Amino acid sequence: MVAEIGTEGKRPLLDWVLERNPQTPRTRAKQWIRAGRVSVRGMVLRRPHQLLADPGEGLELLGRQAAALECGGGWQIHSRLALVHLDGSLAVVNKGAGLLSLPLARRELSALSILADFLAGRLKAKEPAFGARTLPAAYRRLQPLPVHRLDQYTSGLMCMALNGVARHALIEQLQTRTMKRVYVAFVEGPPVASQGTWRHWLKLTDDELRQGVLPEAMGKNGVREAKEAITHYEVLEQYALADGKSWVTKLRLRLETGRKHQIRVQAAHSGLPLIGDQWYNPRYDPRTKPPIDFPRQALHAETLTLEHPEQPGRRLSWTAELPQDLKRLEANLVAGRL
Repeated sequence: MVAEIGTEGKRPLLDWVLERNPQTPRTRAKQWIRAGRVSVRGMVLRRPHQLLADPGEGLELLGRQAAALECGGGWQIHSRLALVHLDGSLAVVNKGAGLLSLPLARRELSALSILADFLAGRLKAKEPAFGARTLPAAYRRLQPLPVHRLDQYTSGLMCMALNGVARHALIEQLQTRTMKRVYVAFVEGPPVASQGTWRHWLKLTDDELRQGVLPEAMGKNGVREAKEAITHYEVLEQYALADGKSWVTKLRLRLETGRKHQIRVQAAHSGLPLIGDQWYNPRYDPRTKPPIDFPRQALHAETLTLEHPEQPGRRLSWTAELPQDLKRLEANLVAGRL
């Protein structure tokens, strides 16, 4: 059989794999590639007919463990980051409040940098029972790539891609609104209805640090850089405060769009500012005593549902329970101590 030759001496990845494994059936070699078991110079490639120059010693057949790892309730790989799911193309993590999702500067600690260090073997899981487990070698050369982010002081679930093809597929799900992201928030005041939808037009400030809400007419008439934001909410619980006049509401919110600070600015604009939000809740001005002492916005990314980026039709879903600080807040609300 004559191998297909591409431009400038390039050949399909499948041909290079077969050349180095001449006893392997063509179908099996394709399965290796699509399963994420073939890497070239440290990058997992999954398209058998992708053209590339001779990879030389950079072509590597990875172990079978690259398919998926069972993370159970989550591997605590850092005090503020737990690994919830890991396979050859997708990672899902549970981020603690205070940790950046992505580094703003080269050396800043973030969920992305922590996962990269763990995959490279520079970090070990903090679970005592994990001592006997070893991260399969197939993962050591994978590099996490950003897909979306959570605000620094928002906790909960976020995903990262582990190759370019997967990243493209996941970003496409965000753009087509098929990735489901559900949050829990504690807000001041009661909403006008037990469920509903917020629709606003948002525009970032010139420094891109905060969002502002535009009048609907301005947003629809094409104000430069204005973007529509849509969030669906439902009331889970309502708690009366000790003064007998104020209320805190626990909301579940589903993002339809994913703008920066979307839930925070929409909730505040709707008269329901998040507890602890020092940017959008005016009662958390650092010069005054807040009504409820809470050090961050009371917002948690509870559920993430998506289609596996390289297994079309396979829907996956994860749920992360409230972190301890939000559990304590809720316990105090239930007990009437606030």
